Amino acid sequence: MLAALRTLVGLCSGHRSRTTAILAELGAPRLAAVLGVEHEQVSLAACNLLHVVFDSLKEGLQKDFRGKEDAVVLDSSRDLKLLIKHLLELLVVEGASAHGRDNALNLLIKVVPRKSPKETNNSLSLWVIDQGLKKILEVGSTVCGSAGSLPVTENSRMSASVLLSKLYEDLKCDAERENFHRLCEDYVRSWFEGHELPGKLRAIQTVSCLLQGPSDAGNRVLELEGIMDSVLSLCASVREAHQLVAVEALIHAADKAKRASFITANGVNLLKEIYKHSERDSIRIRALVGLCKLGSAGGTDFSMKQFAEGSTMKLAKQCRKWLCNEAIDASTRRWAVEGLAYLTFDADVKEEFVEDKAAMQAMFQLAKSEDRSVLYAVASTLVNCTNSYDHEEPDPQMLELAKYAKQHIPEQHPKDKPEFVKRRVRKLLVAGVVSALACMVKSENPALTSSCRELISRVFLALVEEAEDRGGVVAQGGGKALIPLSLEGTEVGQTKAAQALAKITITSNPEMAFPGERIYEVVRPLVSLLHLQRTGLENFEGLMALTNLAGISERLRQKILKERAVPMIEGYMFEEHELIRLAATECMCNMAMSKEVQEMFLAEGSDRLKLMVLYSGEEDEKLRRAASGTLAMLTTLHPPICKRIPQVTVHWLEILQALLLSPSAELQHRGAVVVMNMMAAAREVAEQLIASEMLEILSVLAKDKDKPRVAQAAQESLAHAVAHGLIKPNPEHA
Repeated sequence: MLAALRTLVGLCSGHRSRTTAILAELGAPRLAAVLGVEHEQVSLAACNLLHVVFDSLKEGLQKDFRGKEDAVVLDSSRDLKLLIKHLLELLVVEGASAHGRDNALNLLIKVVPRKSPKETNNSLSLWVIDQGLKKILEVGSTVCGSAGSLPVTENSRMSASVLLSKLYEDLKCDAERENFHRLCEDYVRSWFEGHELPGKLRAIQTVSCLLQGPSDAGNRVLELEGIMDSVLSLCASVREAHQLVAVEALIHAADKAKRASFITANGVNLLKEIYKHSERDSIRIRALVGLCKLGSAGGTDFSMKQFAEGSTMKLAKQCRKWLCNEAIDASTRRWAVEGLAYLTFDADVKEEFVEDKAAMQAMFQLAKSEDRSVLYAVASTLVNCTNSYDHEEPDPQMLELAKYAKQHIPEQHPKDKPEFVKRRVRKLLVAGVVSALACMVKSENPALTSSCRELISRVFLALVEEAEDRGGVVAQGGGKALIPLSLEGTEVGQTKAAQALAKITITSNPEMAFPGERIYEVVRPLVSLLHLQRTGLENFEGLMALTNLAGISERLRQKILKERAVPMIEGYMFEEHELIRLAATECMCNMAMSKEVQEMFLAEGSDRLKLMVLYSGEEDEKLRRAASGTLAMLTTLHPPICKRIPQVTVHWLEILQALLLSPSAELQHRGAVVVMNMMAAAREVAEQLIASEMLEILSVLAKDKDKPRVAQAAQESLAHAVAHGLIKPNPEHA
């Protein structure tokens, strides 16, 4: 079966008409049935085949076929819908295996929603919502261990939440969203009313599933009459399964600040009771997370404490204890990480956590485990420990106004100062955070959502902040993990990952950090840092990193050209900020080794050459070095440029003389090479040079024994002048 499925993958890849023929032969029901078999490898292979089939059919929808091609292929949207219909039906077939269900959900996540908001057609999502929303909710509302429940894995509910979230995000107008809400409310009501206790449990589990996915829909459903009361009353149930469902729902409901205050008023005492008196760790740990969430409602604001002093520390200590306890099953220990994700808003908790090596190791082990629903909590905890969330510096005038108006002002915790953060980052690096993050990125799982990827990117950026830590990050696989993070996900996440790549490329040898073909994959993320909407620092680091790459090989320069970076680099050469201007000029200097870029300087009517000549006369020595280096290279390779230098600016002679008289040997050498090339290029240019003080300067430099490279260039310049018959040879040198 495996061999057959893999062969079919080969046949269907990228070939629409073959795919249609195979689909007609095998039939959608049969393919969906293979996906639902007990054998995990077979189910996975079938999932791979279906993914390839979807890709081939979707490609067909986007292409325009003409003539003969058109006659072979039928419209594939019917086939697509038929396959999706069978996948949706598989979700609720009792005989289907648990991992088959997971695979079906993963497929739907990949193929149904639009790939980008630029695509206007979201009809497939609307069709799935109408045909299959209730079937997806069936999986999301499954209460493990109850009679007649569908077989699911620990990842199934998370996958259902992600799919619901993607479908909801794909909607374009209020009417479509209203329909989504109505279907969810109808489904919850259908279980809540008239099914007694098991029905109420299913309804509450559905609410949890929605709150983890499209939270707007979850909040709407929570407001239905009787739901919140049932959650609170079931929290006190004697049966573990019932209590589990209710406490989890309460935790997810506490996410919204207004609801958190309602639960703080009504649910805290209940959660404390459960935490203190329950005999089951699985219940206590969840109650603890509920308390953690409510305790962290003030975020990083030191002055807004929900609980009495010290109780946050006690909760964190208990979380770490459970996290390290190998005897407890992984799905329960996952909740301990959830608790820490909230408690680590408090800087005292962060400090204690990074001191506890066993707890860090246990968390990293969980991050590498099969249970992927822990990823977001691990990433959140690490973002808090490294302070890599966005924090704006408040305007001092606004602060004074707020104090005057007696408004609440957020305070920073003393242990969130940069020196504390730096120490925490070091300890995390020593504990092996990079390999855990690399493992998290590798997982092809719906739980690795765009927002989760963004958190991981933020952590990576914090880890490479200090130049001396970057080598270690690369050695443990950080460079490799950052490339996929910089190519997909949220815009903020991609930018943070690209900035981390830039920092690595600036200070370490790019060929060592990104061996083989990987170095070419780094170019696109770095070019994305040059866009105008990025910050000045991101522009600067992107330019410096590209400078390093452009100096390595022609193939890399071609890749940079292909990514259309050169016009952006040119734009930054006019930037007011001197560091950005310098970085852009240095980058252009390295890019000028490419023939295409040299031709741009040869083009008539452009000011590129003029800018380089003028920059060679600026005060900033580094800028002069980059610009005069470019001129030296261009005049060597293209003699016609030598004739154009006197035409671009009236100050050309002063600038060249200043280079030759510079105290820096590097600048003198560059200037001498430009003058030598100009002397050799044309007699009329040489005449202008010799008629000025240039002759005296060259005569002095030609005798300078301390700078042999400069002296040689000066001697050759004078030799060219002799050849043109402009001066007579010096009898001493004859």
